[in-house]
Amino acid sequence: MSQIRSAIACNLDIHLLQASLPLLEAEKVQAIEWSFDALYQHPTVPDWFTDLLKAFSQEGRLIGHGVFFSLFSGQWTAEQQQWLDQLSALSREYRFDHITEHFGFMTGADFHKGAPLSIPFTATTLAIGQDRLKRIQQAGQCPVGLENLAFAYSPEEVKRQGNFLNQLVESVNGFIILDLHNLFCQLRNFDVPFEELVAGYPLERVREIHVSGGSWSDSLVNPSRKIRRDTHDEAVPADVFGLLEQTMDRCPNLKYVVLEQISSSLDKEASQHQYRQDFLTMDEIVSRRNQRLAHPVDYSFLPAEPYWIAGRPLEDARLHAQQRTLASILETAATYEQAQNALQASSLAHSEWEIEKWEPVMIETAMAIAQKWKNGLVQPDLQQ
Repeated sequence: MSQIRSAIACNLDIHLLQASLPLLEAEKVQAIEWSFDALYQHPTVPDWFTDLLKAFSQEGRLIGHGVFFSLFSGQWTAEQQQWLDQLSALSREYRFDHITEHFGFMTGADFHKGAPLSIPFTATTLAIGQDRLKRIQQAGQCPVGLENLAFAYSPEEVKRQGNFLNQLVESVNGFIILDLHNLFCQLRNFDVPFEELVAGYPLERVREIHVSGGSWSDSLVNPSRKIRRDTHDEAVPADVFGLLEQTMDRCPNLKYVVLEQISSSLDKEASQHQYRQDFLTMDEIVSRRNQRLAHPVDYSFLPAEPYWIAGRPLEDARLHAQQRTLASILETAATYEQAQNALQASSLAHSEWEIEKWEPVMIETAMAIAQKWKNGLVQPDLQQ
């Protein structure tokens, strides 16, 4: 393996590209992570952006990051099949070093609307997730990974996520994106010690790390608490850079460290300057780690042997109905009390979802997330 590469999440977004351009021109950016399924927002793609992608692709330094697949949806949709078909076509045009998706299911009924939220860790969801990962690997013909989720309803869920991720990706000998701001959210929201939290993850499977910022939200349910949200709209906190320092040495197969920030938060020169400073800080930490690498090993994270894929994607009607019920409650409830009453009267009560253990402030946060994104992810128009 070459040394760990400092990368940026780079999409067809005007402010993000303005912020990134000086770094690209100075040849500081060693790899690009591209959210390929966000192309639906752009009827045409400028030639210069295609050339940028191909330049990194030809060097084996382009990685793909999915947003909308909704890995754990109980019902297979035509849009998911279109997603796979698009990935298959793009993989013939570009050389992806790997492909990743988010852990969770999308709340919105529309394929491009909603936000990823957690699911119960059951044999049913495990089988569906493994089935979907095999289909992604088959379409992309490259290593496949999943990103840990920032949101959780309870401390027990936080502590179990790492092991469940490991069981999922084992099916394709896949890997994990360890998003450190997502860990930061869980450390702050549930007061879980870092050592206890990170010990639950198979760090030998971490091939990529995400670094980003976020924001704090107030709680009406518990005014004494503030909830850390993974909004990607602020500079990287010093604590997250500290997590990067603590974590990198524990990840022997790490290949990429990626800076993320949404374009809409980079509309001022000051925020663009801070973005570049964050990248340079991240790159300095990566450079110091590279100097300590004695014998880098290139672990492929490709399937060790052929695997079987069912003719029809796995589905579960009960899980699908519960997901749609939960999404509807979160997207429409006006207050926490209204949401709680609806949950207790629903099919989720006394089920494997364990809603009785959900913390009130996290139900409130799930409502805020679902209601914020139910109309879809909107990015600024790019002048071609």
